[in-house]
Amino acid sequence: MKEITEKEALGKMASYCSLSEHCRSEVEEKLRKWELDDESIQRIIQTLVEENYLNEERYCESFIHDKLFFNKWGKLKLAQALYFKRIPDKIIRKYLDKIDEEEYLEILSKLIEAKQKTIKAKNDYEFKAKLMRFAYSKGFDSEDIAKCLQND
Repeated sequence: MKEITEKEALGKMASYCSLSEHCRSEVEEKLRKWELDDESIQRIIQTLVEENYLNEERYCESFIHDKLFFNKWGKLKLAQALYFKRIPDKIIRKYLDKIDEEEYLEILSKLIEAKQKTIKAKNDYEFKAKLMRFAYSKGFDSEDIAKCLQND
């Protein structure tokens, strides 16, 4: 692999961050693959932050929007994914709290409604248990699931 200079890495990362939102951990991971030293990595990340190519809040807001509306992820799965990307909990909470509750429950209701058509169960208990497992796997909590199941 050709050795990459700090200046070249900064240029590539600026371009990478211009195409879509990225967080520090993604950029850091990419820079480590290029075998840059820790000091260079920190300088590059600091420059990207100062020039507003990297913004954890903007990333978090974008990530939540995309995963909620396109992938239909619940708050638990969103929080976990952002935690693994090393987004500060304070930022995660701020943007999860901004999710409109009515919209959120509507997303879950539609997921449950679609899943109901494909479930085969011996009885009502098994049917609801399968629906709940499905909703849990998408990252929704038991309180929200119960609200949606009561509306059926």
